[in-house]
Amino acid sequence: MSRIIAGAAGGLRLQSVPGQGTRPTTDRVKESLFARLEAWGMLHDARVLDLFAGSGALGCEAASRGAAAVTLVERHAPAARVCRANAAVVHRALGRGDVVAVHQGTVAGYLAEPGEGPWDLVLADPPYPLGEAELTATLAPLAGRLRPGGVVVVERSSRSPEPAWPEGLRRFEHKRHGETATWFAETDATPSPGAPR
Repeated sequence: MSRIIAGAAGGLRLQSVPGQGTRPTTDRVKESLFARLEAWGMLHDARVLDLFAGSGALGCEAASRGAAAVTLVERHAPAARVCRANAAVVHRALGRGDVVAVHQGTVAGYLAEPGEGPWDLVLADPPYPLGEAELTATLAPLAGRLRPGGVVVVERSSRSPEPAWPEGLRRFEHKRHGETATWFAETDATPSPGAPR
């Protein structure tokens, strides 16, 4: 069972998705990731998209730390139910029930819907077996749907190569945490605020 690390819901426990099909982000990786995002000013009043959400732990952490709107996208019904339960935990802590929304369906299907976005922050934690070409195709619609200064974070196995970024996105940071690597990208046109070069 994971937990919210900081913010309004800090310390509260989150449900985990039953079975072995979901690989939760460790607290160590989550802490490092969100410390970096907060240092860059990426969370306050942000619109956040959490792709391949699993239990929704990353999106719920963003909501706890001040994001204005978070959408969790998860295909599998049992995981989507856990996302809804975890969103309810955060909503109780925030004293309002309209911050975290859950979309049950595929990432490709969600991103194909007109009118979704723009986002300040996109968190993508795809299954490790997802192929590199499929990952690139998944990321492609994001380039034109980030707000100025928006950031895409991709979590992968540290044994995986750097994602092949689609046209319009470029990597500006990379962090390794044992078996996990996080990759940070921005649009070609707009540098993200506070991001190191």
